[in-house]
Amino acid sequence: MASLTLAPFARVATGFAGKRLLDFPKSSLSKFSKHLHPIGRVLEMPDWYVWCNSPIYGPDGKVHVFFSRWLAKRGMGGWINSSEIAHAIGDSPAGPFQYVETVLAPRGPGFWDATTCHNPHIQFVDGKYCLFFMGNSNGKTDTKRIGLATADSLNGPWKRPDQPLLLPGETGAWDDHCTTNPAFVKHPNGQYWLYYKSWNTADYVNATDPVIRGNRKYGLAIADQLEGPYVKYAGNPVIDFSKQGNNKQFEDAYVWRQHNKFHMLARDMGVYNQEVGLYLESDDGKKWDYPLIAFLPVRDYVQEPPAPANLKRYGRLERPQLLMRNGKPEYMFCASQGGKAMTASSFVFKIS
Repeated sequence: MASLTLAPFARVATGFAGKRLLDFPKSSLSKFSKHLHPIGRVLEMPDWYVWCNSPIYGPDGKVHVFFSRWLAKRGMGGWINSSEIAHAIGDSPAGPFQYVETVLAPRGPGFWDATTCHNPHIQFVDGKYCLFFMGNSNGKTDTKRIGLATADSLNGPWKRPDQPLLLPGETGAWDDHCTTNPAFVKHPNGQYWLYYKSWNTADYVNATDPVIRGNRKYGLAIADQLEGPYVKYAGNPVIDFSKQGNNKQFEDAYVWRQHNKFHMLARDMGVYNQEVGLYLESDDGKKWDYPLIAFLPVRDYVQEPPAPANLKRYGRLERPQLLMRNGKPEYMFCASQGGKAMTASSFVFKIS
């Protein structure tokens, strides 16, 4: 783990569109945000960008992390056309972590996951390990599809799907572009609930915002069996910020159940600003409360070097994933640009 210096928790830095985090009322901060304690960077691999860090405790008592990585020489954009999903093990959430193997790599022409494997989300469901992920077939966003690989052990072998788990909607639908960023919950009623991100292709193609094209929303698909078929909820999208104006949206959802409620973490894309995380609650998993701030930029927790010119997302925490113990969040793993090699790594928080 890299050494770090704690930053004063003042929230005075300038955020998206020049708005300071201090400008947001204290009521915007969730209770969740007040229980985060920075541990620091782990899984730093100098020749790789490391992203999408999904942790789980194994039967051996160790922490197993399934993460995306791609060669540093491809730059940050390599996630869309050359990412693979790897497995690392550590004695504790603070690391150090040892790379074990690559479990899912792009399969090449003719496969739905031919060019990238990304967005790993690991769960233990019905006595087996379930690795939800995204693959694409052309190195672009319009063929992103969610898939599910399964194994009896965290060490594999992994049964790889011949077909995606969830397809986009018909042309013109809000979700006709792709299915990606999976978040999964087994409902107390025995159903299997899969949350997914998508957007409309026409909005993406005709977007006037060159930075954030389209408007990302979340839908829900439900199945009676783990392997599907998953049927999209008629009330989709279940979360949609587009009506708030200014192309507000979000991504990177993580969903869990606790205290008879559904809880969600996500990355903000304009609801507050581009640098914070979101926290939402729901009684039924379909109608969600207005989001509060879940976490702040990296600089509000630790002091790091100035931003290099090549890292446009430097300072943000993305893809929040929780390490659960006995059904309760114990640590939060996020992806963050930077680190010793100025690529990207995991950044870990203890949850008190």
